[in-house]
Amino acid sequence: MTNDIDKSTLMENGQIKIADEVVGIIAGIAATEVQGIAGMSGGIAGGIADILGRKNLSKGVKVQVGETETAIDLFVIVEYGSKIPDIAWKVQERVIDAVETMTGLNVVEVNIHIQGVNIEKKSADQEEQKKVK
Repeated sequence: MTNDIDKSTLMENGQIKIADEVVGIIAGIAATEVQGIAGMSGGIAGGIADILGRKNLSKGVKVQVGETETAIDLFVIVEYGSKIPDIAWKVQERVIDAVETMTGLNVVEVNIHIQGVNIEKKSADQEEQKKVK
């Protein structure tokens, strides 16, 4: 038996539907693996889930999944000093590769929304200490 699966054979045997949440998790994990991404921006609902101790792996990801295609919107926070266009391109490449490889769906677009910049806590604390002296 071969590992190569013909998509037309799958359609004869039944339908495969990949949930939006699954694509969202794959995209979210792939995006956070890019150096320069501090995290995902989940809005108020994501913040409440974090407070309650639940980890939402698709936080900051909006997905539309069709039968053979998907479109993805990512809401990210970048590290201060990072080159935002370079990071955005790397995120797009990483997400497209991960989603297409794992699901077989054709990714038609990956929109990156920069929601904030993460400034290291140490530098802010050090600045505060300098003011106090």
